[in-house]
Amino acid sequence: MKILVANLGSTSFKFRLFSMTEVEEVLLAKGGYERVEDHGQAIDECLAELQEAGHLSSFADLDAVGFKTVLGKNLSGCVLADEKVLEALDGFREIAPAHNPAYANGIRQFRTKAPELPLVALFATAFYQWATQASTRYAVPEEWYEIGVRRYGFHGASHKFVAERSAELLGRDDVAEATRNLYLNGPVDQAKPLRIISCHLGGSSSIAGIRNGAAIGASMGLSPQSGLPQNNRVGDLDSAAVPYIAKTLNLSLEEIERKMTTESGLLGLSGVSNDLRDILQAARDGNKRAQRALDVFIHQIRHWIGAFMIELGGCDALVFTGGIGENHPWLREAVCRDLKDLGLCIDPRYNDSEFTPEKDLSTTDSKTRIFAISANEELVVARETRRLIQSLQTTNS
Repeated sequence: MKILVANLGSTSFKFRLFSMTEVEEVLLAKGGYERVEDHGQAIDECLAELQEAGHLSSFADLDAVGFKTVLGKNLSGCVLADEKVLEALDGFREIAPAHNPAYANGIRQFRTKAPELPLVALFATAFYQWATQASTRYAVPEEWYEIGVRRYGFHGASHKFVAERSAELLGRDDVAEATRNLYLNGPVDQAKPLRIISCHLGGSSSIAGIRNGAAIGASMGLSPQSGLPQNNRVGDLDSAAVPYIAKTLNLSLEEIERKMTTESGLLGLSGVSNDLRDILQAARDGNKRAQRALDVFIHQIRHWIGAFMIELGGCDALVFTGGIGENHPWLREAVCRDLKDLGLCIDPRYNDSEFTPEKDLSTTDSKTRIFAISANEELVVARETRRLIQSLQTTNS
């Protein structure tokens, strides 16, 4: 199968083209466009680029397009991108304003340009659909819950990739197989549970607790604005702060929301940048606000690791992924510091050496293995798109 994975932002369009079979997964091409004003034009440019490279002659050469959709109202999972998906995206456009309108528009554009082409939506929330209500409910009035106010969790494709690959690295082929087929068959109980804590750390960050390949919870909640401090988004914040800020600083709700989503997070803490590399350099130069930003970020990561370690009853593997998780040994060391009594020991020799994806960074006597695994969300979207299309073909044959 040839599957195009589309990653859409409010002003961006990124793509990867995969050739997918049962035994081989090949990335044929990747690219993208920034400052996009018309996603329809970006789609045309994408097709032209793939035609010029000889990968496609037309959209008819594609077997499907997979979308890394974020959040849908009353809908999750890996599903055909039909009218229900568009309604779900539109229903939560205010919760994910940078993503939902762009994906809804992109899906509509593809439907217009290639009406016969199967379109698949893999929601970022799909990985958490089996989490218990105890882990997803806020203590709010029932009518608030009924309109969708709950913890959803995000970065599902990244955490699912970590779950599957960690199981393979630990020799747990039973869990790896169950994880591969999670969206088709649901979770599978194992005689010996496999407990993973996945830290997706990047411009947008989240931590997930995973048992037997399915998430039990996540640091992010109702929206991608929650959880850990993001690059310029606030992360968790007491709800009483909003009316207090409005009254004290005489700010409108719209202005407060703008500041929480564009001037907060690591940027707001450090006053330097939303890029951790710049913040680290400033901290090393003696900038106290920059150092505080690093301290808060690490504190929150450790907080969520501890929460999931208790909930899981232990941890077989702690995994760092995403641009920050993969490329900052100092952060991994800081997160794992003084956890020997919990059976988690990082080896500085392996951690500080040149990055080698999937290398075990833990000491020989560490009960918990520690990995850095390269993120590959687009591959997960391509895999799940192929599985869904094949499943539908089997059902209809």
